[in-house]
Amino acid sequence: MNRIKEVLEEKNIKQTWLAEKLDKSYNMVNGYVQNRRQPKLEILFQIADILKVDAKELIDSKLH
Repeated sequence: MNRIKEVLEEKNIKQTWLAEKLDKSYNMVNGYVQNRRQPKLEILFQIADILKVDAKELIDSKLH
């Protein structure tokens, strides 16, 4: 399970914006956000960089 959805909501960022920044389809990003698929570590670190959070915050709910 990841916390991408929670972090997007906290920062008031849309999935479409994140998809554009990642150069991924909306459907791919939506899969990450809905926890239907987990991003590869490389992508997880890209997401963390884009959202300006530590990658650990995206995967551990105890750290936020």
